[in-house]
Amino acid sequence: MTGWELPEALEVNGREYAVNADYRDILNIISRLNDAEEDEETRAYVALALFYEDFERMPESDYPEAVKTLFWFINGGEKEVGSRPHPKTIDWEQDRSLIIADINKTAGCEVRALPFCHWWTFLAWFNGIGEGQLSTVVSIREKRRRGKKLEAWEREFYQEHREMVDFKKRYTDEEREEQERLKRRLG
Repeated sequence: MTGWELPEALEVNGREYAVNADYRDILNIISRLNDAEEDEETRAYVALALFYEDFERMPESDYPEAVKTLFWFINGGEKEVGSRPHPKTIDWEQDRSLIIADINKTAGCEVRALPFCHWWTFLAWFNGIGEGQLSTVVSIREKRRRGKKLEAWEREFYQEHREMVDFKKRYTDEEREEQERLKRRLG
């Protein structure tokens, strides 16, 4: 593969499997991979089942290679650079409205109306996003994470849009139940 193609089938240990390559499928998979309710093995299994159309015919011994191939695909056909985790600057779910607005501007159309949009096309549009609200939010998050001073306009933006900039805490069902129990107990 040269990188000029938009693959809709991938090879895993010598066998070719059709994949669900639409950006909506991949965003769903990313969401499932980030699901704190499930253990890592379950998340990986669900992600594989959602990604590979013929997953039921895949031998279990191919799962580790299938996961690597899935991550290669999510990463736009590029290998991971380094093994250090990167600080989170974007939340695909929380930032959804900002992302789609800027992607629509970059693509020149309403992307959600397209019957199919390959993940790599979506990523290319995402990477082509220039100045806008999303870049402002990400920049403020990054400066705050690094402890850098915000410009006056950035401080003002942050004060007015704090709920947009700060990552929302996601609670597991157990944590939510405990919060509810404490609320009831405290009146």
